[in-house]
Amino acid sequence: MADEKPSNIDTLAVHAGRMSREHFGVVNTPVYRASTILYPDLATLESRDVPYTYGLHGTPTSCSFEEAVTELEGGARTKVVPSGLAAITFAILAVCRAGDHLLMVDSCYGPSRTFCDKMLARLGIETTYYDPGLGGEIASLFRANTRAVFCESPGSLTFEVQDVPAIARVTHGHGASVLIDNTWATPLLFQPLAHGVDLSIQAVTKYVGGHADLMMGYVTANESHARRLVDTHDQLGLYASGDDCFLALRGLRTMPVRLKRHEETALKLARWLKARPEVARVLHPALEDDPGHALWKRDFKGSCGLFGVVFNPLPKGGLAAFFDGLTQFGIGYSWGGYESLIVPARITRTTKKFAAEVPVIRIHAGLENADDLLADLAAGFERIARCT
Repeated sequence: MADEKPSNIDTLAVHAGRMSREHFGVVNTPVYRASTILYPDLATLESRDVPYTYGLHGTPTSCSFEEAVTELEGGARTKVVPSGLAAITFAILAVCRAGDHLLMVDSCYGPSRTFCDKMLARLGIETTYYDPGLGGEIASLFRANTRAVFCESPGSLTFEVQDVPAIARVTHGHGASVLIDNTWATPLLFQPLAHGVDLSIQAVTKYVGGHADLMMGYVTANESHARRLVDTHDQLGLYASGDDCFLALRGLRTMPVRLKRHEETALKLARWLKARPEVARVLHPALEDDPGHALWKRDFKGSCGLFGVVFNPLPKGGLAAFFDGLTQFGIGYSWGGYESLIVPARITRTTKKFAAEVPVIRIHAGLENADDLLADLAAGFERIARCT
């Protein structure tokens, strides 16, 4: 292979981080399960002038994945951690300390809110939740001790799109850091660091892994945040196993192809659902009438398989009738795997109540045939009708 970096990100996903030359031409970097690394002599032990020093700090398998992701993100350094939530908490702790103030988007992933309300509060870090629609107006919420703004775009469950570049301009003007949970888009559909973000967070569990068999996360830093990322990672003793990194690399290679199928199927389902009398609205930024569509079209290269649906009021027992007879959709948490999933959405907001008093559900469109999925949903609506 030539050393020149591919210009197309789909091609980059296939080739980035490969270590074939170091491993006798083997296409996939082998699994390294390691704690102790042996040094050739005392001088080397003391200088640590070797690529790998201890399993906790990296092996060829983890470094192969980190290098691949760093290239995709356009960043300076990536560190892997045991889960997506660990990536979120690790990133926040890399930039905030006792006495600091964090601005957290009000449409964030539920466990992010729990971490802020419980762990950060215990550590003396105050959190203020802000409306995801603020954009540059977020400036009014800054304090002298505001150290970071956390974004998630589109937001969990409500899929509201944020004006990340505007937020980044204001945040950097106050000398603070910008973090984003970019799991919905992955670096293939939105590149946070190119839009002013300092730390890009990904739940590898979702689309990177892609097969519902992996718990992992990563954080990629730009040049100005790389050192503190590595230092915090070492201080917290975070680790991802060689086996998990191998699975993440495997998923990464096919992610561009899978995302295209997820996008195509999700849009077909979303447009079909919009026309159903049982549906009040569909929460999907790629739909032309979605409130966040203009921002999504400006900043994103595509969409994934995850979106929300707001039902009209249902008869008693209607939601259970809809869910319990599904055969193609699994009822379960997580998303980003090859399988289609569906769950009720429990929306928590601080700044203002989300405008949906009726049932909201979250759908992940997997890799099944779209017509089979539509038939399954149609049968669910027929079961609701029988409840009246």
